[in-house]
Amino acid sequence: MNFQKANNITGWFVFGVALLTYWLTMEETASYWDCGEFIAVSYKLQVPHPPGAPLFLLMGRFFSFLALGDVTKVASWINFMSVLASAFTILL
Repeated sequence: MNFQKANNITGWFVFGVALLTYWLTMEETASYWDCGEFIAVSYKLQVPHPPGAPLFLLMGRFFSFLALGDVTKVASWINFMSVLASAFTILL
């Protein structure tokens, strides 16, 4: 097995472990400090305190659509978006 293939396999394995760890420890609702603010602002697509984090808000809005109109699940879906982003960061 060459180095590139071993590197890819290791990267995806670490991604899977990180995804599972983050998913199992994910907050189902809004937690303390800015989390609740960013969830609400992503759902309404408004502007939080400057500078904002526009990419996070747009991605959060997309994931809020996955709640299928159930506002009690919006926070969970936006937090899952953070889980995916964090796991993909480790993959890089």
